[in-house]
Amino acid sequence: MAVHRQEKDYTVVNLIRQREIQESIAHTVSQKLHVTEDLVLRLGLEKELNGHSGCVNCLEWDETGKVLASASDDTNIILWDPFRYEKKLVIHTGHRGNIFSAKFMPKTNNNVLVSGAADCKVQVHDLSLTEPILACYCHLGRVKRIATIGSIPSLFWSVAEDGLVLQYDIRAPHTCENNEPNVLINLVNHMGRSAEGKCISINPKRPELIAIGANDAYIRMYDRRMIKHSQVPIVFPHVDWDRRHLSFIRSGEGDPEDNVPLGCAQYFIAGHLHSRPRDGNRSLTATYLTFSADGNELLVNMGGEQIYLYDINNSKNSKIFQSYNVKNISETNEKDSKSKNGCIESCDVNLANTNIRTLPHHVEELKRQANEGFEQQKYTIAINLYNKAISYCPTAAVLFANRAAAFMKRAWDGDTYAALRDCRTTLLLDPQHVKAHFRLARCLFDLNRSVEAEKVIKNFLCKFPEYASNSACKALKMDIKEAIDSGRDIDSFEQDLSRISGYEKEWRSNTIDYKMRFCGHCNTTTDIKEANFFGNNGQYIVAGSDDGSFFIWDRNTTNIIRVLRGDDRIVNCLQPHPSTCLLATSGIDPVIRLWSPLPEDGSINDREIKNLEDAASANQIRMNRDPFELMLINMGYRFPVEQPEENEPNEEIDDQNDQPIVHPLNCRPS
Repeated sequence: MAVHRQEKDYTVVNLIRQREIQESIAHTVSQKLHVTEDLVLRLGLEKELNGHSGCVNCLEWDETGKVLASASDDTNIILWDPFRYEKKLVIHTGHRGNIFSAKFMPKTNNNVLVSGAADCKVQVHDLSLTEPILACYCHLGRVKRIATIGSIPSLFWSVAEDGLVLQYDIRAPHTCENNEPNVLINLVNHMGRSAEGKCISINPKRPELIAIGANDAYIRMYDRRMIKHSQVPIVFPHVDWDRRHLSFIRSGEGDPEDNVPLGCAQYFIAGHLHSRPRDGNRSLTATYLTFSADGNELLVNMGGEQIYLYDINNSKNSKIFQSYNVKNISETNEKDSKSKNGCIESCDVNLANTNIRTLPHHVEELKRQANEGFEQQKYTIAINLYNKAISYCPTAAVLFANRAAAFMKRAWDGDTYAALRDCRTTLLLDPQHVKAHFRLARCLFDLNRSVEAEKVIKNFLCKFPEYASNSACKALKMDIKEAIDSGRDIDSFEQDLSRISGYEKEWRSNTIDYKMRFCGHCNTTTDIKEANFFGNNGQYIVAGSDDGSFFIWDRNTTNIIRVLRGDDRIVNCLQPHPSTCLLATSGIDPVIRLWSPLPEDGSINDREIKNLEDAASANQIRMNRDPFELMLINMGYRFPVEQPEENEPNEEIDDQNDQPIVHPLNCRPS
């Protein structure tokens, strides 16, 4: 039975009329009309706010949306009236380095702000006073982010590149010299001496949960109720501080008093990043993370990679696939049923009974268009169409099988792993799907999981012996054997785990995989690039990019729906207004830009980038460039576009009536 996206059951006029009659519907009106597809498609530049003399590194709306705070390399914080486009106040913070984070303290009527900067200082500013009411020097690295939570207005947290997460209570006096226990988490004790904290977020519905992003691919979530606070471990002057001084700390040895118990942490990571080969040109760093409004999901902008959405509650939904035994998959009666854009959700039925073999007409048409795009080697277009089709029919094996083929051909970062996930879903829905079996083995091989690939290909040939003489099958078997014999399996790329704590090893072995992935932007140049939910239900995802644009994705399909030019060089910050369709952005330019729906008067939006696929493809190339080439690109130099190789072997996709036992196997991707 097809699952259709919920149709719009309202109009603006009807909702406004109902609000006049029923006062209780006012909240419903604001929810439904906060951010709609029509408004997003009309989004354009409303105004530029000028006042800073350096890069604007952070933006923050107050709870009402009447005040916008911005902080910059010029060490000033400016409070703006976003509707009159006027400065309300300029705060000369006294910081001696770039300000990376500024937050309003909740329930203070916007009179108290917290700032963190590159001078390693955290300051609390009472706007009625001339000097900060708190100046903390406890951090010994650049302070990257401050976090607050509305339900606990007296507390705030900071994370810095010294690997420390500190907790503050503004009701109590703070002194840095008496070694008070304000360290919530010391990442160095578990990750080793190179640990750096980069971003932080507090769950809005469950404020005991705190998420931390660091300078690796793992996202860490802790239950802070279980953590025993500790003291700042370093006491020598800041001016002499160097990372080498961390040598005497318990680097990678764990907490001395078991401050962070084993059961209080849950780690998240995209499955293909778990043991990715080290790339000297590109490091993985979580540049921003935020919980959804309902507290059930965690959105992460992974520097050097893509954007990922994690389900923090349903671990069965997204455990990393440790073993791909096709026999187990094909004979499974796993507790799986519903699919969310390629991610099977838990339910007590046999998935094979839910496979949609006859697609509705509109879905069949989407599949036909996607197949056509695939044949024309327009793989991104094909993937977008399959995404739409899957949003309507989330249990149709043929759609996942076809999308897997398109992912394998496009071969962006993470595409092979996405194809592997789709192959698994296909086999859960249709255990007899030949091409999905074969592609599963191919994906595992391409991911350097050759031992698992060998098991899968053996099981494949046992199940379908008629393909033993197939040339593609023979070639893959030879490739797998060669990889195993030469030691090119995933274990060869495992990180050196000898310098991390035992708890850290355990946490990394029980990670949760992503729920959704959003591709198209580039995040390699700065470590403060944000990604945010847009809309009252988080129905859109927004993020900046190194190409000076910002991207808007449909969360349901993961497709890009808008790309707008937001900066001359790089867009770092995007903060949606809390109650209306208004977006504030900033980047390298010393201005803040406000974006809102433009009037439908026929005028051209000169900041809109029309060709979404080309913009995304160019960013994928940019993301994999040599750093020197990337520097030249940022200076304006243009390299010739790389052309695909000729005579590339063709990949067949599946039609609705695929009979894999009869037709020859022709599914060896390049």
